[in-house]
Amino acid sequence: MLNQIVKFTVKPEYQAEFKAALLANKQGTASEAGNIEMKLFVDNQNPNVFFAFERWENQAAIEHHMAMPYTSAMIALFENSLEKPLELFNLGETTPLPVALKPANPEDDVFVILFIFKINPDMRQQLLTQFEEHITQTRKEPGNLLFDLYTVEDDDSTIAVYEHWRKESDVWDIHFNQPYSKVTGALMEQAVIGDMNQYMNFVTEISH
Repeated sequence: MLNQIVKFTVKPEYQAEFKAALLANKQGTASEAGNIEMKLFVDNQNPNVFFAFERWENQAAIEHHMAMPYTSAMIALFENSLEKPLELFNLGETTPLPVALKPANPEDDVFVILFIFKINPDMRQQLLTQFEEHITQTRKEPGNLLFDLYTVEDDDSTIAVYEHWRKESDVWDIHFNQPYSKVTGALMEQAVIGDMNQYMNFVTEISH
């Protein structure tokens, strides 16, 4: 399985057109046998920033997808609509492995985080080891729906965390006050390059 995060930063005047192309691409992708999952998100603080989280059976599935007319139509927009080149993160799985997204309840105000951050490569293994415990414990929290950690291929200085929560307060009021979160947080303060807040993307899934 191949997992990817793609980040698109779009010029404001192309926002609606690009969003429509993303949704058309997702609709077409749903019929592709090699696609396992595609979710689209918009940044809560900047409506011109979009993300795609994708899972594919293999490289051949991605190549098939790239040849589809709805994908070509979206790519044709890139030259004029993108504020800067797209950012593609080819994700490597870590331990524990990704798990299925738990279903949300009707009353849940789902809160999603894409946290793609730069670290000192010398602290990479120490951080990954700590996250093994952190992820195991986090997934037991009642408010957590998904917590997956990924490395980025060919880039030892980047790590990505993909999270779904039942509501925002489950993160700030509960999760960050857990003992294991405090240990991880202290290690992150040493390992992360710059202010951690710059790497956090709070996003909302888009489906129409």
